[in-house]
Amino acid sequence: MRQTSQRDTYLYDLADAAYCSPILRAESRRLGHVPLIDHNPRRGEKIAFAPHEAERYKARSQVERTNSQLKDHHGGRQVRVRGPAKVYTHLMFGILVIAAEQILRLLN
Repeated sequence: MRQTSQRDTYLYDLADAAYCSPILRAESRRLGHVPLIDHNPRRGEKIAFAPHEAERYKARSQVERTNSQLKDHHGGRQVRVRGPAKVYTHLMFGILVIAAEQILRLLN
């Protein structure tokens, strides 16, 4: 959170239940962010998000699905090129294919 806050301005910290910690929530608030961290039910009763927070948290699920799609079906797991520019190009071709697939789904 600290490193990213130095590089970019953003409002929300989205994280799954593995990051459920009062320390992380406090640090997020200290940085001026809204912590949207899923509550870990192993530490007591599950605390649900407020409706507006749940809607924002869905963005994390969308990103996770895209990352999974890139890794499982479009070469993100087996990058066989060297150098940051080549790796970036390789992954962006995968993202381009995912975007094209989504557009075709919307058209059908």
